Amino acid sequence: MPTAHPRPFADLLPERVLDAVESLGFPCDGRVLALNSYENRVYRVGLEDAAALVAKFYRPSRWSDAGILEEHGFAAELAAAELPVVAPVDVAGATLHRHGGYRFALYPLRGGHAPEPGDRDTLRYLGRVLGRLHAVGAVRRFQHRPALTVDRYGRDPVAVLLAGDWLPPHLVESFRSIAAAVLVAVQARFAQAGAVTTLRLHGDCHAGNLLWREDAVHIVDLDDAMTGPAMQDLWMFLSGSREDMRSQLDWLLEGYSMFRDFDLRELHLIEALRGLRLLHYNGWIAQRWDDPAFPAAFPWFGEPRWFESLIGQLQEQLSALQEPALDPP
Repeated sequence: MPTAHPRPFADLLPERVLDAVESLGFPCDGRVLALNSYENRVYRVGLEDAAALVAKFYRPSRWSDAGILEEHGFAAELAAAELPVVAPVDVAGATLHRHGGYRFALYPLRGGHAPEPGDRDTLRYLGRVLGRLHAVGAVRRFQHRPALTVDRYGRDPVAVLLAGDWLPPHLVESFRSIAAAVLVAVQARFAQAGAVTTLRLHGDCHAGNLLWREDAVHIVDLDDAMTGPAMQDLWMFLSGSREDMRSQLDWLLEGYSMFRDFDLRELHLIEALRGLRLLHYNGWIAQRWDDPAFPAAFPWFGEPRWFESLIGQLQEQLSALQEPALDPP
């Protein structure tokens, strides 16, 4: 799990945001709007006589400089391949900057809304985009970004939750037992899939990181770019009944296979990846709790009813993991 850093943005006031942007030669008009982000801090910053920019300030201690620059390089590589990825602005040959003790990057502002879930034409289009993205991602390897593993995204978050006294005493053993069973089932699904190819991924490819506008999409926020199986960038578009998910997968792969072959063994990973995300999400909140933005955003976390709900979700996920994988198209 990423390293915690108590109150990491305590002195990141609007004037410091403006000073940082102006230090790169962009005269600001004084307007600063905080955008929806918890892991980092992201602001829309108005400029004098120019389009607004987005300033992203990185959480201290999470990534190394090399890891951030590798993310930036991947975004630039994708943009150079004419993929609709919002890449950081290059200022005098650099994309990662420092000011007032913070590391930050600037991005062009793009608008839009989340794509329509489950829509056939939308999923075909997204499949084509992701097929192209993965074709670029497969060209070389990350050296400084994490790999998706059961330990990092499953066992480590469970350890964080159990070590931090988050669970009410009467729920500890229930959580420990169901989490262990889910992880066994997840590991079994990875074993069924076998030695699938891994590649550079967006890593957090959900609808909130896709800005849809005028029948086209802008892909944003490669902050979780990682090495992993292609399915990691696809499964979050699958929801509903098995029949629904089968149709959605068919439409995605119809577009995807135009640009890259898809290894059908990865169908075994859909529910495994869903289970890992559920565990990782809760471990992430727990580890970030010293950041005041987290108790404000997730006030229900730590309440007995939340962990009762989590245990129920894990039981449902275990049932899903015990069902056969989706049939191939």
